[in-house]
Amino acid sequence: MNPLRKVLGDYLAMRRILGYKLARAEKLLAQFLTYLEDRGEKHLTTEVALAWATLPVGARRSWISTRLSVVRRFAAHLRGIDPATEVPPADLLPGRTCRATPYLYSEKDIAALMTAAKTLRTSHRIATYRALIALLAVTGMRVGEAIGLDRDDFDPINGLLTLRNGKFGKSRELPLHPSSVKALTTYLHRTDRPLRRRTSALFVSTAGTRLLYTNVQNTFHRLVGCAGLTPRSAWCRPRLHDLRHGFAICTLLDAYRDDGDPGARLALLSTYLGHVDPGKTYWYLSAAPELLQLAGARLERHLGGGA
Repeated sequence: MNPLRKVLGDYLAMRRILGYKLARAEKLLAQFLTYLEDRGEKHLTTEVALAWATLPVGARRSWISTRLSVVRRFAAHLRGIDPATEVPPADLLPGRTCRATPYLYSEKDIAALMTAAKTLRTSHRIATYRALIALLAVTGMRVGEAIGLDRDDFDPINGLLTLRNGKFGKSRELPLHPSSVKALTTYLHRTDRPLRRRTSALFVSTAGTRLLYTNVQNTFHRLVGCAGLTPRSAWCRPRLHDLRHGFAICTLLDAYRDDGDPGARLALLSTYLGHVDPGKTYWYLSAAPELLQLAGARLERHLGGGA
C-alpha cells in the first residue's frame, strides 16, 4: 500500500472521532492521491496540490478553492509525519463564498405556508407538512434532524424531543412547549397515519416510509409558491432552512425586548441549536436589521451609563 494511503486512513479516522463525517473529503483526497501516484510524486507539494485543485475545466472558483482547502488540511496533518510536505498557503485560491441572506418569515408568512399545505393531495400528507413546518419554526432544528426523528424520540410525558446523531454526531434534548407536545401527539394518533410497522420514523410519507430530504425540499418550494412568498432579492429567497434562522433571531429579539441578558440567552441558544462552536451562533446577530438596532441601542445605554 502507498504510505500516503495509510496516512490518509489514519487522518480520516482521527477527524471522525472528533465528529466530522468527511464523505466528500475522503472522496477528494482519494482522487488526489491517485493523481500523485500517476505523476510519480513521493511528497505533497504546493505545486502539485495547486495543479490538482485546478484540474476541473470551467469549474467555479469556489469549487477549486474547496478542493485545495481539503488538501491543505490533510497536508497540515501529513507535515508532522513527512517534513518534506508543503502546506499550501491559506491565501492561495481563497474562497469567495457569500452567505445567502436569511428569509425571515413573519407570523403571516408561516400561516400562509400552513394554509398552502391544504393543497397537498391526501389528508395525511397535509397533516405531515403542517406538523413538520410548525415544528421547525418553533424549535429551530435542522431539517435533517426533524425527518430523522423516530417516534420513540418524542417523550410527551416530559415534553422532550431527543435528537440523536445530529450534525458532527452530536445528540441533544429539546424541551417543547405544551402546545407543541399536544400538536405532535395529535399528529401521531391520526387515524389516517400509515401503519407503524413500515418505519419507526416520527414523520412518515403516505407510503409509510421516512420522509426523504429531497422530497421535503421540493414540496416546500411548491408550498412557497402557493403561499405567494417571493424572493426579496437575488440573495434572499424563501428556504426551508430559514425557519431555523427565524427561530434564532426571534429568541434573541425576545431577550432584548425583555431587557434580559442577551449574552446568557445566546449561550443557551447555541446549545439548543446544536452548534459545536458558539461562534457560529453569533452570526445571527447580523442577520436582522431590527436585531442590530436593539444591540446598538443596548451598547449606547451601556456607554452612556459608564460616562
